[in-house]
Amino acid sequence: MKTLQSTLLLFLFVPLIKPAPPSQQDSRIIYDYGTDNLEETFFSQDYEDKYLDGKSTKEKETMIIVPDEKSFQLQKDESITQLPPKKENDEMPTCLLCVCLSGSVYCEEVDIDAVPPLPKESAYLYARFNKIKKLTAKDFADIPNLRRLDFTGNLIEDIEDGTFSKLSLLEELTLAENQLLKLPVLPPKLTLFNAKYNKIKSRGIKANAFKKLNNLSFLYLDHNALESVPLNLPESLRVIHLQFNNITSITDDTFCKANDTSYIRDRIEEIRLEGNPIILGKHPNSFICLKRLPVGSYI
Repeated sequence: MKTLQSTLLLFLFVPLIKPAPPSQQDSRIIYDYGTDNLEETFFSQDYEDKYLDGKSTKEKETMIIVPDEKSFQLQKDESITQLPPKKENDEMPTCLLCVCLSGSVYCEEVDIDAVPPLPKESAYLYARFNKIKKLTAKDFADIPNLRRLDFTGNLIEDIEDGTFSKLSLLEELTLAENQLLKLPVLPPKLTLFNAKYNKIKSRGIKANAFKKLNNLSFLYLDHNALESVPLNLPESLRVIHLQFNNITSITDDTFCKANDTSYIRDRIEEIRLEGNPIILGKHPNSFICLKRLPVGSYI
């Protein structure tokens, strides 16, 4: 009896149990397959974005950064045509190469081989340690206000006559450490003249070279090749440097006046004659008008 009841219950519940529809199982499979393809699609798109597009971008950038020869030439031509026209002003190049400041021009160690065009208002020129070989009259023809010129340490061998003739205000002239063999005509208002360390001989100095320089206080001609003390030295001199030349003799009229024993030369503060082949002690009458004896060898 119990067996019959179990069998009846089984037949009642079997129709109620149905397998899952195949569409659900198939959809799961399709879904998984579709996901794989979607991932591959995303990977492919990402690759194109990062690499293909990146490559093309770099190529574009390269084209911009590295122009061809025609573009470069075009840019070069355009840059040239855009430059402002050169001004017709001789002062500007000098003040770019040198330093111009309140009437002073500093052209030191700039390897110039000639005097540059100077601003007309220039009063002081410092052209030391260059390669200037010659000074000419036209160098200062239009610069009447010059008061000081310094050409120390150049290669000057020649100075034209009249180079300083129009410089009526020039007070200091320095030509030290050059290659001079003779002196030029000097302007009348000089207070200082320095031509030490040259190759000047006595025949390179005219007899009246210093006679009319009534304001000259400092004269530096040491380390040259002078055989005698220059003649007609002005009364205004305070310092005379003639050391290390080839001076072999002096006279009673070199510094004093042989025919006037009362004459006193009281302005002179220093005379240097050391380094010359002369014994000063052999010329006692040459210094009787001086307050101080010259520096040099006396025995």
